[in-house]
Amino acid sequence: MPKMVLLAQYLSLNGTDLSEYTKKAELAVEVEDKDVTTYTSLGWKEVLGGLKSGELGIDFLQDFAATELDSVMWPLLGTVVPFAIRPDQGVVGTSNPEYTGNILVKEWKPIEGSVGDEASVGVSFPTSGAVARATS
Repeated sequence: MPKMVLLAQYLSLNGTDLSEYTKKAELAVEVEDKDVTTYTSLGWKEVLGGLKSGELGIDFLQDFAATELDSVMWPLLGTVVPFAIRPDQGVVGTSNPEYTGNILVKEWKPIEGSVGDEASVGVSFPTSGAVARATS
């Protein structure tokens, strides 16, 4: 059984490679379940898929220097921007699929943490529109 350890995940927001700041990135997609049960279902619940949605959760290591993370993310607040994420920074392929779409940058936490913590930022952005998977 093949196994993989994430060592060089790739993350791009609005065309900017943010992999060097990314400590953790998770893309989750789901579909609503719509109850279509009727009396002819014989006591069993029946469901169909409804609207699809997704969320991109990211843990960044913060950097306030000019042209670094905070200066890249701050202007994006409240905008819909493209994203791309893949398991490895290598070329896109069958063993390194790339997921793309758009997200709403609905939050930004410039300062987060406790005494002695690394300067990190945990955010979660909803997808806007379709999420695509490419292998070439």
